[in-house]
Amino acid sequence: MNAHGKMIAPDTIRFERLLPGPVSRVWEYITDAEKRRKWLAKGEMELSAGGEYTLHFKHAELSDEQDTPPEKYREMVETGHSFSGTVLQCDPPHLIALTWGDGSEVTIELREQNQDNAVLLILTHRKLSPKANVRISVASGWHTHLGILAAILNDVAPKGFWEIHNQVEKEYEGNV
Repeated sequence: MNAHGKMIAPDTIRFERLLPGPVSRVWEYITDAEKRRKWLAKGEMELSAGGEYTLHFKHAELSDEQDTPPEKYREMVETGHSFSGTVLQCDPPHLIALTWGDGSEVTIELREQNQDNAVLLILTHRKLSPKANVRISVASGWHTHLGILAAILNDVAPKGFWEIHNQVEKEYEGNV
């Protein structure tokens, strides 16, 4: 399975990750504020359609490795980054769909696999901006965050967020 996101429509990117289960454990890392803060962002989430949520991103807290963010993200990193949105769909523990801070939408599906208690996570980000720099940033961000989630679920210490992000950002240039 390729870790890179794939453009499946002009404004839609999809990521797939095979993660160690059970599905209830992966669901908790997506929906529980304390567990989610370890790989993405903290913040409360009402788990029902029409519910509200808030995400507070602090990338320096995602790894014990402290690395330097690129200049273009420095302000966001120093002060943190937050936004609120709405839960569009929620079917625990298999699906959650959210509005995203820039007007786009994110759907996360979890599918139990027959092999070794594995869970297939499918993240689809729709309504992306047509601007290349935004798409590259979104693709690199999700790629990095999902890599950190996989590391945590596999009991491996994640590398620094910006080290990974900087590397994959170059890989996504011209591909999203």
